[in-house]
Amino acid sequence: MSELTTTIIFYVFAALTVLSAAFVVFSKNIIYSAFSLLFTFFGVAALYVFLSADFIAVTQVVVYVGGILVLLLFGVMFTNTIMQAELKTDVLNFIPGALLTLLLIAGLLYTFYTTGDWMPGREQLHGSVVERIGIETMSRYMLPFEMASIVLLVALLGAAFLARYDKAHKKEH
Repeated sequence: MSELTTTIIFYVFAALTVLSAAFVVFSKNIIYSAFSLLFTFFGVAALYVFLSADFIAVTQVVVYVGGILVLLLFGVMFTNTIMQAELKTDVLNFIPGALLTLLLIAGLLYTFYTTGDWMPGREQLHGSVVERIGIETMSRYMLPFEMASIVLLVALLGAAFLARYDKAHKKEH
């Protein structure tokens, strides 16, 4: 592929990511927000591919699109109390959010223009990236990996407890 084609494709995915993320934030319909989140996740995965981070791109698609987004959609669509209510949300604090966004964009542009070579040549990694991630996860980063798994387990147990408590609480009344 030529340099111009690659640049155009990059900007298309960057625009897709930013516009769909803005639609997620500013949409009043939660279903539309969830489907816009799908495009945001795919755009981020495509940007990871442009960074030569193929493993992270695949992980992005599998974990976020395959897990979290599907869970969010099923949770919204199949919960009776949500389906009976109107699926609209109010967009609050527009002015502080817009100011924060402008400050973030200004900081990014400042960093972009003050650093020298912001896009170095792509270096080929030797060996398998997946193998290197596995070795690092099971050696140097073993403690943070196990701590994250414990936090996720506690969150799962808490969610199960709250769901069960809610059912038991409704039966009493």
